[in-house]
Amino acid sequence: MYDIQKIREDFPILQREVYKKPLVYLDNAATTQKPLCVLDAMREEYLNVNANVHRGVHYLSQQATDLHEAARETVRAFINARKIEEVVFTRGTTEAINLVAQTFCESQMKAGDEVLVTDMEHHSNIVPWQLQARKMGIVLKHASIDDEGCLEISNLKSQISERTKLISIAHVSNVLGTINPVKDIIKLAHERGIPVLVDGAQSAPHMKIDVQDLDCDFLAFSGHKMYGPTGIGVLYGKEEWLEKLPPYQGGGEMIDKVSWEKTTFERLPFKFEAGTPDYVATHGLATAIKYMESLGMENIEAHEQELTRYCMEQMRTIPNMRLFGEAPHKDAVVSFLVGDIHHLDMGTLLDRLGIAVRTGHHCAHPLMDRLGVAGTVRASFALYNTKEEIDALVAGIRRVSAMF
Repeated sequence: MYDIQKIREDFPILQREVYKKPLVYLDNAATTQKPLCVLDAMREEYLNVNANVHRGVHYLSQQATDLHEAARETVRAFINARKIEEVVFTRGTTEAINLVAQTFCESQMKAGDEVLVTDMEHHSNIVPWQLQARKMGIVLKHASIDDEGCLEISNLKSQISERTKLISIAHVSNVLGTINPVKDIIKLAHERGIPVLVDGAQSAPHMKIDVQDLDCDFLAFSGHKMYGPTGIGVLYGKEEWLEKLPPYQGGGEMIDKVSWEKTTFERLPFKFEAGTPDYVATHGLATAIKYMESLGMENIEAHEQELTRYCMEQMRTIPNMRLFGEAPHKDAVVSFLVGDIHHLDMGTLLDRLGIAVRTGHHCAHPLMDRLGVAGTVRASFALYNTKEEIDALVAGIRRVSAMF
């Protein structure tokens, strides 16, 4: 059974008050709260196992290394990668995409070659490619979406050319909640010999991901959006691709041998992990993954899908409600505006009622341009949210609307 009250006890912050109102935390697409087991695991490691990993022969270093590499195995199993060598620790989704953008463009592309993204991408999947366009002269193209917020597959197909070297696409939109048919897109791309990077920042916390089933070439996701610590994330890459790509940064840990004449580099995945890793955060991430798995990813997905459906239904009862993202397949995100009320005004007044939502462009300026708005209000759900919290949100929106 999915015991929501018992689950909420694992997150003490949910019991606090804001402005003398019970906290209703609906900003989970930005970051999730952390269960006690994650906080306890990280505290325990700092108290009893703190030592730099991989290079030490003493007991604490070896113990810390074991925890760090056990975390890598936990991640491998979580996404069903074939080998631990295919799991690279990064600071988050943003760094993972930047890593691929820099190394892939440097080694696999030349001026005039194309990368294809979509109109619904987060800035993290736009700006790194723009930087490479400025630096190397590559071309960044974008596939369109329809008015429901669904990707127009026919347009995506038409954008693919002989110069297309990579497709990089969000699994789930952080604004619209749209679940893109990435498996079909990957199959389409592979028929043309094009690798695919999947931005999994908004999917890894909400659904089971099997990289072998998807057959994606790269997958990026962040720990802090899936109940783990900030500053840690993952880049999955197929071994054959990671072997082809050059190092991303230089320094300790990623080298085999250094001389004044030349440097040779470590084997995978260490080739991409320069410097001391956040080995306590990797342990925290692994603990968060085990926590989600103890609840069951299928159960989490079903719970959040029900919350999303319920929220959309309740939102439609509010006069002058404008919903953005009504794709048949969407998850855990509801973006909206009410009449002419500015998104910042709505978010600020909801905050005074104890309701935490996100306002603004959500790091998706091109998508806002497509929608014809400056920004939206976004409510986003996690495994600990309840229908009662959605009721509080809807009541809050009605109260704010009445003020205007």
